[in-house]
Amino acid sequence: MKKNLITGISLLLAVAVSSCNNQQASDKSSDSMTVRIPDTANYNKMLDGKQVKLYTLTNQNQMKVAITNLGGRIVSIIVPNKDGKMVDVALGYDKVESYQKQGEPFFGAIIGRYGNRIGKGKFALDGKEYALELNDGVNTLHGGKSGFYNKVWEATQPNDSTLMLSYNSPDGEGGYPGNVKVNVTYTITSTNGIKMDYDAQSDEKTVLNLTNHAYFNLSGEGDSTILDHVLMVDADAITPVDNTLIPTGEMMDVSLTPFDFRKPTAIGDRINEENEQLKSGKGYDHNFVLNKKGGMQKVATVYSPKTGIELAIITEEPGLQFYSGNFLTGADKDGKGGKAYPLRSAFCLETQHFPDSPNKPNFPSTVLNAGDTYHTTTIYQFSTKK
Repeated sequence: MKKNLITGISLLLAVAVSSCNNQQASDKSSDSMTVRIPDTANYNKMLDGKQVKLYTLTNQNQMKVAITNLGGRIVSIIVPNKDGKMVDVALGYDKVESYQKQGEPFFGAIIGRYGNRIGKGKFALDGKEYALELNDGVNTLHGGKSGFYNKVWEATQPNDSTLMLSYNSPDGEGGYPGNVKVNVTYTITSTNGIKMDYDAQSDEKTVLNLTNHAYFNLSGEGDSTILDHVLMVDADAITPVDNTLIPTGEMMDVSLTPFDFRKPTAIGDRINEENEQLKSGKGYDHNFVLNKKGGMQKVATVYSPKTGIELAIITEEPGLQFYSGNFLTGADKDGKGGKAYPLRSAFCLETQHFPDSPNKPNFPSTVLNAGDTYHTTTIYQFSTKK
């Protein structure tokens, strides 16, 4: 009897240990599923006679960033949270075809020739008017239908942490003048930053405003909201917009408005307030006039209280477009792992010169003269805090 009792207890302990091990294995499997890089085979495709691929960059901290040369799009950003678990904080797709859908929201793309909007799709240089492709009602958005976001870039990966992309934009593409050669280099730093160096030259006077359109959720892509994220933007003013989201040309003081993020504030605290600018953007979709001097400067931080992950934006640019994911609908489930990305489940912080600058003489100029070199750098810097 005693022997049978001991045997029974041993069996119960074995079952418990086995169950625990299985649960741990399941948890690990679940964790690995949530932070997986999409299958590279789903990005191996020929488009317009050019090879599309998915490239993975890493550093010694196990940070991983997946980028496709279709539009230079950031597909995944995998970084540790406050507990050391890896989290994918960038929205994206599992297969390259999803980026070619009508109305796809520019997930992770290099944006050009002109980031943000140009009013009525027109501007003039030296008295000559240029008509651009309209793709945002009566306006041009992110370079029009021929924007850099859907071009296959030439790619070179010289080492584990660097990807070099290049694209030659022909004269007249999207309506813009000049043959423009663009180089964008992504570098993963030893301190968990994504450094983006943009360089370009044109053989004719033109306008240029390059940026990246990564969509972030620091609680993990697929999490339902970013309204709990805490945002700081070092800006005393925004450029207010009309009902088509084109700047009026004025500067609006953020004091006593929902746009005052000079002190860290949850994104959702004031997003539903009665405010004409919030109505125009259906939330935040505005250019912040940064308080900055020359050179690189930290201009914004965002923090997720769920994961402890913080993103800092460091840039040379004079403006920052804060977009609160107002046009995400969750209507399809093409997100990574079959996820839907619903309303305000991601934010964008796009470093830039101001929207519609070619039509606003008082805004910082985006003119690139023939033979001159365009250069700007932005860093997405990730860290954690308890």
